[in-house]
Amino acid sequence: MKHFEDPMRPRKGDGHRGKGGAGAKTFRRGRAMDFLERLQVKRITLKQQLAAAEFQEINQVILGELKAIEMVIDEFIKHFELHEGEQDREKRKKQLETKDDNN
Repeated sequence: MKHFEDPMRPRKGDGHRGKGGAGAKTFRRGRAMDFLERLQVKRITLKQQLAAAEFQEINQVILGELKAIEMVIDEFIKHFELHEGEQDREKRKKQLETKDDNN
């Protein structure tokens, strides 16, 4: 029995994806958001260290690292177009601070 191809159906390798599958762009955006979250956790940690008495001797070093991580976060957001709404950003920030307080 000979099998005939459906002319309306894309052939394998045509570069078409099914409607239900998540594309690579969505996957990469998720990974970028995860990395951004890790950067934000580092920023929160540096801010806590800046306020802690035991780190006062290296206060200038921590301040420099904090400025550097904030610059990286800003550039990362712009480069990967990860613009969140102000409410989303505040919600994520509160979640990170709560998570950090529990540890």
